[in-house]
This record gives sequence, structure tokens and C-alpha cells, in this order.
Amino acid sequence: MLLWLADWLGDSIRAFNVFSYITLRAVLATMTSLFISFLLGPWVIRKLTELKVGQAVRDDGPQTHLVKAGTPTMGGTLILLSIGLTTLLWADLNNRFIWLVLLVTLGTGVIGFIDDYKKVALRNPAGLSARAKLAGQSVLALAAGWYLWHSAPSPTSFELIVPFFKHVAYPFGLFGFMVLTYCVIVGTSNAVNLTDGLDGLAIMPTVMVASALAIFAYVAGNAKFAAYLLQPHIPGAGELTVFLAAMAGSGLGFLWFNAYPAEVFMGDVGALALGAALGTVAVIVRQEIVLFVMGGVFVMEALSVMIQVASFKLTGKRVFRMAPLHHHYELKGWKETQVVVRFWIITMLLVLAGLATLKLR
Repeated sequence: MLLWLADWLGDSIRAFNVFSYITLRAVLATMTSLFISFLLGPWVIRKLTELKVGQAVRDDGPQTHLVKAGTPTMGGTLILLSIGLTTLLWADLNNRFIWLVLLVTLGTGVIGFIDDYKKVALRNPAGLSARAKLAGQSVLALAAGWYLWHSAPSPTSFELIVPFFKHVAYPFGLFGFMVLTYCVIVGTSNAVNLTDGLDGLAIMPTVMVASALAIFAYVAGNAKFAAYLLQPHIPGAGELTVFLAAMAGSGLGFLWFNAYPAEVFMGDVGALALGAALGTVAVIVRQEIVLFVMGGVFVMEALSVMIQVASFKLTGKRVFRMAPLHHHYELKGWKETQVVVRFWIITMLLVLAGLATLKLR
């Protein structure tokens, strides 16, 4: 919205033309989303407390978590409000990628909201059934893949880019592209959700990965940078930098209230939405494998659950003391803050490795 206003004013006052730069609007988006989070955070927490939407804690989990019972959850609504408002303010609303990512993010957020609401407000421990949740995610992911396929300007939009190799890319047909899109969006959404089990554990890696993806999006949208760095040029993808900047800013704002000891938890409404957003952007800018690398903590958390379930069903034995992985380390004696900060450090290293693929090809 503000970009439209700046364009209109720029016809008579040249100084307003500076807002056409994606980099400036990305910085302003980060600051705006952070400000909105700080401004609305106390009000959202107060309302969630009044509605008594407190977190339930597993009896078989670490005993230190029992004190968390009753802490307001569904704090992801604050993140989505901040991202949505900021994107509408600073992004180019004529850009098709902005609307696609917004719709997938908010749509997945609605699925998470229904799940959280059933669990904490209606006191239904099962929440939204796994089948219904997966069905909703699947519809959004497949719709996004279908749209990207039919609106792509060039065949390179369907290549799987392999990091660290200059000329290694695997072209996809419609079926392969749809399967890839489905796996990346739904997989990332659920992986982030599984990671969201400790104070600040999921949100900071999300901020770091989103910030790195913003660099990839900016490069993909700039023909000169893309050619120089041997990255695919995706016209219009640069505008996603503004969305990802808003995502990073809102995440940092949420961390202010979610840091140990947390005043509010993200809940499925935030975790599912943020994961889906990261996955959708990665598909658009053709960095699915890089997302897998940078989001290694999310991958490890998801794999730990799959390995634990498979092992118990096949052998009756557990590989980990408890899944997801962060609980395993807690039961081994690590303090919650140690697990969180160490997983942050791992994510930082993985993000740097992912960024290295921009040049090391």
C-alpha cells in the first residue's frame, strides 16, 4: 500500500522514488514487523490469558516442563498479524509471489488455529485429526505447485538446483514438480511444528533461515546477480525479500516474549504457518536442497520422530529417550536453555553453509 503511495508521490517529489528499492523496503519491513510485535504482544498475551487458552504439558515428558502448564499458547497469531500487516504495507501488491506466499502462510495458519482452538479452548486433547490437518496442508501445497507450474515464465523454473555444482540441475515434469512442492511445503511445515517444543527453540532458527532465504530471493529476482552467481533468475522473486524481512522481524519480536521463561507459546497456528512459508519460498526461488541444509535442525527433529515411531513399531524398542530430539537431550541432562542455544548455534552454522552455495559452485 505504501509503495503505491510512494509511486504516486514520486511523480512530483523525486525523493519518494527511493521506496522502489527492495533493500530499503526490506529494512523498513523488518523494523515495522518488529514494532508491531512489540506493540501488540502484551495485548495478545493478555487476551489469550483471559480466554484461558493455556498449554497442556505431557505427563511423560521432562518434569521441568510441568511448570509450563497453563502458559498461553496460540501466540502464533501475533506473528501472523505482524507479517500480514507489514507485507501489505511495504510489499508490491501487484506481485504474484507475494500473494501466493501470503495465502499459503495464512491458510496453513488457519489450520493450526483450528487445531490449537480445539485443544486448548474446547478441551479436546486430539485437536484437529491428523488426517484433516494433512488434507488441509496438502490442498494448499498442491494448489501452490499447480499455480507455480502454470504461471512459470521459463523451463528453468522446474529444475532442481544442486548446490556446490555449476551445471548440475535436474528438470522436472508436472508430476515431479508437484511431488517436490508437496514434500517441501508440507514437510517443512510439520518439521517446524515438531521443533516448537522449547522456549525459543523454533522461532530463532526460523528467523535465521528466513533471513538467508531473503538473500536467495533477492539474487533470484535480479538478473545481473543471478547470472554472476549462477543462480536461476526468477522475475518477481526479489519482492519476496520484503515478505521474508517481515517474517524475520516478527519472529524476533515474538522471541522477546517467547524467550525462556516463555510468556507465550507459538502453537500450531504459528509453527505450521512459518514452516509452510519457508517451504513455499524455497520452491519459488529453486532452493529446496539449500533449505534442507539450512533447516537441518528442523530435519533432525522430524527424522527423530519418524525413526522413533518406526523403531518402536518394528522392534518394540526406542532409539531415543524421547522424541522429538530436543526432549532426548533434556532427558540426558541438558538444561532447556542449553538445548535451545546449542540448536541455535547449529542452525547458524548450517545457514552459513547454505549461503556459501551462492558462490561456491
